[in-house]
This record gives sequence, C-alpha cells and structure tokens, in this order.
Amino acid sequence: GVQYPDALQAQGLYQVRPPLPYVPAMDVSGIVLETGAKVKHVQKGDRVLATLLKNGGTGGMAQIVVAPASCVFPVPSRVHLSECANVGRNYFAAYHSLKTIGKIGPGSLVLVDGASGGVGMASIQLAKAMGAKVIAGVSSESKTGPPKQVGADVVLTYGRSKKEYQDFKKKTKLACKQLGHPKGVDLVVDMVQGDLFETALISCVRPLGTIALVGFTAGQKMIRPGLLLIKEVNVVGSLWGRWAHEFPQEHQQNVQEILDLIQPRVDRIFPMEQFANAFELFENNQGRGNTVVS
Repeated sequence: GVQYPDALQAQGLYQVRPPLPYVPAMDVSGIVLETGAKVKHVQKGDRVLATLLKNGGTGGMAQIVVAPASCVFPVPSRVHLSECANVGRNYFAAYHSLKTIGKIGPGSLVLVDGASGGVGMASIQLAKAMGAKVIAGVSSESKTGPPKQVGADVVLTYGRSKKEYQDFKKKTKLACKQLGHPKGVDLVVDMVQGDLFETALISCVRPLGTIALVGFTAGQKMIRPGLLLIKEVNVVGSLWGRWAHEFPQEHQQNVQEILDLIQPRVDRIFPMEQFANAFELFENNQGRGNTVVS
C-alpha cells in the first residue's frame, strides 16, 4: 500500500527519515512463507496483512518481507489481498480516532475533513458501520464523489480561503441541526489542521466534544488555548502505533473488529514497475482513497 506519509517520506519530509537507500511502504498483504517457532496465530500458506511500523514504516515494497508476529493479522477469505494492503495506514488510524479516542457509537455525529483521502474515507466507512452519522469535508467540488460513495450523510467543501472556511462552518452547523445534533458534532477526525482548525472546526464541536488530530496537510498552526477553554473542546493527538505497542491485545481486537465491520477497498492498483506513479499521485495531491502497488 502507498499513502501520503509514504510519499512524504520518499521526499525526506516525514518525521521518520530512514538512511538512504531504503525500501518504502509500511503496509503489505500476501501469503505467509515461513513463521517463527513460537508463532501460533498464523501459519504457512495463510493470507495475511502486516504493518512494518517497527521497521520505521519501511520495507514493504518488496516481493518478500519479514514482519514481527505481533504486526501480522489473518485476512478473511471474503477480502481480496489488494483490498487490505492499506489497512494499517488508513483503517488503523481511523478506528483508533473513532473508537479509542472518540468513543463513538450508534447515534453519534462525526465530522471528517480531508474526507477524500485514505484515512478520511476509512473514517467514513467505519463510522457508518459503527452506527454514526457523518459529515464529510473536502477542499473542492472535484473531491466530493468518493466520500459520497462510501456513505457520508452530508458532503461539504471548505475551500482554501478564510471566507470559504467560514462558509463551511455555517453549513456544517446547519447540517448538525438537520441531523439531530444542534449543539455540534461529537467528534472531528482532522487530517487538515492549518487555519481550518480555528476558523471552523472548533466551532463545530459540541461542548466536551473531541477533535482527533491525525495530520496537518494544510500546515501546522498555533492552537489558542482560550478558544478550547470557552468551547470546552478536547484536542487529542491520534497516533495508533504507540497505543498498539502498549496495548497489543486490544489492538489485535481492534483489527478483528475493523475486518468484521467493513469491506476494505482498493481504488487503484499499479504494477510494481510503475511504483513511482503511485508516489507521484500524492506528490500532485491526487491521491484518493487506497492506492496499491502489486
């Protein structure tokens, strides 16, 4: 699987910078060739997905990889291997934000920005499967299709200017009322941050609601604590990797729940010899959904 962090890492712009040369990609799926003597939950010939987080999120773009047993998960027979090659980057991050941080359930209202990207679409799929309603936010009209396809109740555009952010705030508040949540959303899954955070997102959360900060594709901006105080908003950084390392059994349970709740997707597949094209999608801000190299 190839996602935005992989493209950033390849450009030397990610927080983890492996020494050169290196093999990119954190998420893989395939067939088990061999297992260690103490491994019991998978065996030779099993279909699995794996995350190479403990390798620094690298090493996946290869025909054969070695992964710690704790990072390998069986794949149900109904799921094609290509469909789960991005489960780690996208669905693990989304479910951690929704369940562990946001504690959403039936009747909750979730706002997802950056909603046409991999984590955004995974968040919509999972939130809907968990019984929540979803408002999806995207930067332009050209990106509204994918969130609708995966079940968003409302899709709105926030543009790139302060005025557009303010209009988005008004439309989101109206959508909250129409969806039965006049005080605001219970959870924001935020991939954007930047000026959108203060101009719109904080005002869209109900008192004691939560913003799960997953990324900052619009850049990092200072967060004024006074605004959070007045609105009574929780802001929590969402990093599933640290939590999974500390609570491995709970993480295993989360992975099983993800695969039970939804049918993962693959939106485009590149042959291995064209792997550079997959990275260029994200460099050109054209990465929608799940991209796989096979």
